[in-house]
Parts: sequence; structure tokens; C-alpha cells
Amino acid sequence: MTLDRKALICLSSIVLVGGLVQLTAVSQVTIFGVPADLSPLLAASVGLLAGSLVGAVFGFSIGLFMDIVLLQTLGISSLVLTGAGYAAGRLRELRDPSHGLLPLAVGAAATALTALAFSLMQFLIGVQAPVSLMLVREVLLVVALNAVLALPLHALVRRVLEPYLPDDPRRRRRRAYTTGGLSPISRA
Repeated sequence: MTLDRKALICLSSIVLVGGLVQLTAVSQVTIFGVPADLSPLLAASVGLLAGSLVGAVFGFSIGLFMDIVLLQTLGISSLVLTGAGYAAGRLRELRDPSHGLLPLAVGAAATALTALAFSLMQFLIGVQAPVSLMLVREVLLVVALNAVLALPLHALVRRVLEPYLPDDPRRRRRRAYTTGGLSPISRA
């Protein structure tokens, strides 16, 4: 998918607004003791809607933005979210993304894999952090919370990116069945 200037501005604004909303509002509200994490959901949504390359670049961008703003080790979030955006985009390219609950499953999987990969990367660079069952509990709660937020956030991202998206496979399939000349029944 080739992107024009307006699409790049739109994706950049999603990175900026999504990152700022995550930092200022969503991270301050805890449910069951954990805050939601919009970054993997945004990367997965853009990947599902626009493809693997755009999803990977978007994941890298939002990860770099979060690393810079939070003064974390540069590149860890970028690497992890690049993988999440790319994987969601490849799923879109290899399978029919027409099921309505697919964003929920992809958002939950992206959140789980992102949390585990981020923890692994922190361990590999030598960050001393206690590992216990509390970490597993927090990861599972964040995955459940993000699964609840995945559908509305995906709908919002879809609405914003709608003018720049390629043809929807559901719309193509519907068009093929509704045109008069393709049905063998209509010839009789």
C-alpha cells in the first residue's frame, strides 16, 4: 500500500494523540490494579487495516515516541511494537480479516506478546526486576483489559483511516454476489 502525504499526516497524528492519551489519561486509570496499554492495540489495529509494512512502521513510531517521552531505554518498545504491527498486518494479508471479533483476538494476542517480549528484552539487557506470580497476574489483567478496549479502539482507528485504506475484502465479496451477471441463477 502506498501512502500519500495526507495518510502520513493521519498516521502521525494517531501516534501523537494515541501516545498522549495513553500517557495522560489511560495510564492514570487502573482497573483491578493495572492500567490499560493502548500502544499494542494501536499497532495491531493499523496493521490489520493497512498491512504489514505500514503496521511495522507505525509500531516502530509509536514505540519510539513512548520510549522518548517516558525516558526508557531507546528501542525496546520500538522493536516489540514493530513486531506486533507487522504480525497483525501479515495476518491481514494472509487471511480474510472479515470476522467482526478479529480485532479483539488480535488485540489480546498483541498485548500478550508485547508484554512478554518487553519483559524478556528487559531481562536480556540486565534490568534487575523481581519476577513473581504478580507479574503473570498483571500481564493477564492487562490482556483482559485490552481485549475489552480492542473493538472500540479498532473502530475509531478504522474511522480515522477509512479514506486511505485499500478495498475492504468484505465489500469486494459483497459486490461480487450482488452484481447481476455473476450468478448462474440469474441467467435462467
